[in-house]
Amino acid sequence: MRPPAASLPRRLGLTALTAFSEIMRTGSATGAARVLGLSQPAISRLIARMESDIGFELFYRDKGRLVPTQDGLMLADEVELALAGVARVQGLVRDISTHSVGEIRLIAPPSFASGILPGLIAAFTRRHPRVRFSIDSRSIQTTKTMLATRVVDCAFMHLPLDRDDLIAETMVSSGTVCVLHQDNPLAALPVLDPASIGDAPIVTLGMASVFFQHIDQAFREQGLRQNIAVGCHTTSAACGLAGTGIGIAILNALLVRPYVRPPLVARPFVPNFTHDYAFVVSAQTKLPRLIEEFRDEARRYFSVGTAPE
Repeated sequence: MRPPAASLPRRLGLTALTAFSEIMRTGSATGAARVLGLSQPAISRLIARMESDIGFELFYRDKGRLVPTQDGLMLADEVELALAGVARVQGLVRDISTHSVGEIRLIAPPSFASGILPGLIAAFTRRHPRVRFSIDSRSIQTTKTMLATRVVDCAFMHLPLDRDDLIAETMVSSGTVCVLHQDNPLAALPVLDPASIGDAPIVTLGMASVFFQHIDQAFREQGLRQNIAVGCHTTSAACGLAGTGIGIAILNALLVRPYVRPPLVARPFVPNFTHDYAFVVSAQTKLPRLIEEFRDEARRYFSVGTAPE
């Protein structure tokens, strides 16, 4: 049977428990007062009130000295554990408020995730080393659904978006280049277009994509057809194939930057189709502070041109 409320000890305050702990550690009320920045009489009052609340003495008073009672000694270990738990909670609150811990669930296209995201995430984790990332790549429609339903926190997506339940902020734009082996005769030209490429073999990326359709239309307007040698699905694969000399890859200039090194070279393609990538979140809820911080890091990262060259 539960005892009547009048017989139960009052709830113990954190300040009183801390004062008790410091007396046990330093051996005196004066020492506890010095550590806690309080006066010695204030410490004595805290302990006296605590003893009154719990109904038993914590210390014997011996000529101004405080000697722990057996009950006080029994309580001391539990108080230390409790205060350590409070310290952990306070530390976690501090980490959360300064974005030091947490997890960011992110979606990005495969080539963006492998070629561009590593630098951005490295910049962010230098500031917030205890934040975890979960990175995925999905189809455009699945990505939109996962964002709208808040299964993930944010995404980098190719514009246009055409969704009222999502918010998009353009982060970076780039043009179109041809990536080819440095020994290819066309590498001597400063700019390539459908006429100069002619029937040279082409490594194409995403034959069902809007970008492919734009390129195909540019060739058709010149009375030409692309001579597709290989079709693939990632920028890294397209660059790797172009590096063998098997063909010319017409690609997003931003996404090829990590891969263009000898024997590969890149030349501007005309007409220059623009690629816009946006930071996208759900419009249905307030943005968590950690995601706001990551968005701000992305703004800084792309605004100062720190994407891989």
